[in-house]
Amino acid sequence: MNNTTFNFTLNAQNNNARSGTIQLSRGEINTPIFMPVGTYGAVKSLDVQDLKELGAQIILGNTFHLNLRPGLDVISRFKGLHNFNNWQAPILTDSGGFQVFSLGKLRKITENGVEFRSPINGDKHTITPEKSIDIQHQLGSDIIMAFDECTPYPSDYSTVEQSMHLSMRWAKRCYDYHHQNTNDYGTRRGVLFPIVQGGMHLDLRKNSIDMLHEIEQSRSNTTFPGIAIGGLSVGEPMEKMYQVLNELMPIMPTEKPRYLMGVGQPLDILHAISCGVDMFDCVLPSRNARNGHLFTWKGVIKLRNARYKTDENPIDSDCSCLCCRNYSRAYLHHLDKINESLGDRLCTIHNLHFYLDLVKQARNAIIEQNFEQFHHQNKHLHTPIS
Repeated sequence: MNNTTFNFTLNAQNNNARSGTIQLSRGEINTPIFMPVGTYGAVKSLDVQDLKELGAQIILGNTFHLNLRPGLDVISRFKGLHNFNNWQAPILTDSGGFQVFSLGKLRKITENGVEFRSPINGDKHTITPEKSIDIQHQLGSDIIMAFDECTPYPSDYSTVEQSMHLSMRWAKRCYDYHHQNTNDYGTRRGVLFPIVQGGMHLDLRKNSIDMLHEIEQSRSNTTFPGIAIGGLSVGEPMEKMYQVLNELMPIMPTEKPRYLMGVGQPLDILHAISCGVDMFDCVLPSRNARNGHLFTWKGVIKLRNARYKTDENPIDSDCSCLCCRNYSRAYLHHLDKINESLGDRLCTIHNLHFYLDLVKQARNAIIEQNFEQFHHQNKHLHTPIS
């Protein structure tokens, strides 16, 4: 049984900020990297050619949603998600843990896994750690995430501790199932990333890291090739998230890529990079694009503001994306007003171009040893343009 090729090389470091390369069977990923989210196998309003032209190196798929629609019976006909959506570069799939967390009263968590009612038709489903890994194997994922419980914020210490221990027991089951099984389409199999949990408590986060290391030590010489940070950006204040990252990153393994799940705002990404995070994903750039909320190097444009009705300028004169090269703010304002889907596509292209350019410039700044200056120069990115 052949595993997916995986190699991580650190190319440069500037204080704690890191630039590296992840080599996978389906391609190379330069870090820090932002990964566009394609929940149902598609980044909303974009096609594969759009993503290639934007320079996307890896995209996400959603285990929970793809299992419900279109279902593995459909995707298996195409021998995996890559052939189904025609994206032949790397794909990371989340485990479904956050989605079942979001179901609230529609789900019941037990030691075995999570029982839930489908938000589509009310049908009863169960996802266990083994089931989550099996789905991701059948999707043909290049990077597979361990199934975990996403602890809500705020929660008392005892609740967070119990939740973290449950996630670590599930991580062990994911590890065992992953290394004992492969997909149904041949011998290629993705690599498994575990998820560090522990809420806002450094001691629980440290315990989580230690338990994941114990899983590696007790099972074989095969290690987790990367490691993710979960349980952030779940409603806590920004300052609290920054505090957790500041305290957590110095005790994270240095030889593995570090993936901060579900974050987020450009300034949050820059702060996390300064702490030593390598990988990011979030629906924010595409969701905000569909709501006329556009990111630029000068600040945020709220396209629905009446002031843009006759504005002949591009969204960002410093941006080279297809949208900014060809269309005015006035035209995009018009498309938004009439709910024209072309506006969603153009604005999504712009926002994702901005995010991918942000991490590209961060990579260059790390290599050139001036990331701190780059970070400081862009502290205004969240500010609305007046």
